Amino acid sequence: MNKKVRVRFAPSPTGGLHLGGVRTALFNYLFAKKNNGSFIIRIEDTDQTRFVEGAEKYIYDTLDWCGLKPDESPLLGGEFAPYKQSERKSLYKQYAEQLVNKGYAYYAFDTPEELEQKRKSFSNFQYNQHTRMSMKNSLVLGKEETEKLLANNTPYVIRIKMPENEEIIFTDMIRGEVHFNSSLVDDKVLLKADAMPTYHLAVVVDDYLMKISHSFRGEEWLPSAPIHILLWKYLFGLENMPQWAHLPLILKPDGNGKLSKRDGERLGFPVFAMDWKDPKTNEITIGFKERGFLPEAFINMLALLGWNDGTEQEIFSLSELIEKFSIERIHKAGAKFDYEKAKWYNHEWIKKLSAESLRNKVKNILQNTTNGFSDEYIDEVINLVKDRCTLISDFKQQTSFLFKAPENIAISAIQPKWNEQKKFFFIELINQLDKEIIWSAAELENLFKELASANQLKPGELMLPLRIMLVGDKFGPGVFDIASLIGNKETISRIKYVLSLL
Repeated sequence: MNKKVRVRFAPSPTGGLHLGGVRTALFNYLFAKKNNGSFIIRIEDTDQTRFVEGAEKYIYDTLDWCGLKPDESPLLGGEFAPYKQSERKSLYKQYAEQLVNKGYAYYAFDTPEELEQKRKSFSNFQYNQHTRMSMKNSLVLGKEETEKLLANNTPYVIRIKMPENEEIIFTDMIRGEVHFNSSLVDDKVLLKADAMPTYHLAVVVDDYLMKISHSFRGEEWLPSAPIHILLWKYLFGLENMPQWAHLPLILKPDGNGKLSKRDGERLGFPVFAMDWKDPKTNEITIGFKERGFLPEAFINMLALLGWNDGTEQEIFSLSELIEKFSIERIHKAGAKFDYEKAKWYNHEWIKKLSAESLRNKVKNILQNTTNGFSDEYIDEVINLVKDRCTLISDFKQQTSFLFKAPENIAISAIQPKWNEQKKFFFIELINQLDKEIIWSAAELENLFKELASANQLKPGELMLPLRIMLVGDKFGPGVFDIASLIGNKETISRIKYVLSLL
């Protein structure tokens, strides 16, 4: 690549960050890092009516949790600051007026009420080549009347003047050559009545001024491509336009349409990266982080929604993704979201990470339960149960009995096959355990089996009662591993307690 790679993730602060948005950020990041380029965060807040308090901070927090560190951003600054469109407001008007002066755009003085009346009178009304000459704009009014309205501060917008029947072509890095006919596109507003640009003008001006080399965005933006291509052509020359890649959609699990927040609510899985609290309603939408996902797993899962490296490999660290990433391997078709597969990634990453890496997250889940226990003990607990955990939240159930004797004992699971012979066995086991010097899982298992044999009992008949004595129920890791970890005094105490209940 002959010019420096500069990519941007440019979200609008209108609410929680959908996993599709995070995937767009991820692909931008991977491409930049693969090519020794810069990953830039730009906040597109030109539509002040949709601005939501707290959403901008949420975007930064999400990217930070995911490990996608920008090189330039509103927080970090950079050579092309400011990185918030609302702080760049003074830049855009000159470009909009430049388009008007060149005959590529025009002033439109139609009031909102007049436009609404047109929509009521004509179904599917569009402000375009066929209707513009019947509207109140500078093309109809002429120079003198237009200047008079401008001098009187009459509210106006600036619209692009879409050419008639012009073929517009560009090469997409994922989809190849894409064709449009200009007659199918309406005259979009470029500058609003409050002098704020719309997305169409702002994205082109900012990408030019920030020297963006490649632009990744969702395929839902494809219909806007003709407008942006023309703006590049009219303002800066097509040779300066970034290379575009329109990413495939993330689809509902059944493949029928784009995944939405409502689908998550309906089917019981998150679609936001982190919890989002709506400041108006205080409604909380749960995120992957709070559901118990690791950022490593979340990023891994997202990368493989619409991309693979051409091999059977499925588990990738962020550094491996950077190394393997290529545009050529991004699919054209949409990718179905599979929550069970997402959990599988998380399970694999829990198994893969060291106890030390997981410790703080587990302590956060267990809260006060771990008070008084050393980090070494907590790490042993994590190593013992992590293969059994799909979500970080699973550590709560899978480890509680390793820090505190169970309060609820499933006695009913022991009682049907309980007898005096088994009671005698456990009393004898307590006596033997009290003398045991080498307290390892292997030694304990040998002792248990020898004692069972001596009492003419099958070890299998005794394992369930022992598990319930130590755990309180029928789950958990190896029962001798549990006994080895909690120690002889605690093991004996728990057996005695359950014997007193039988």
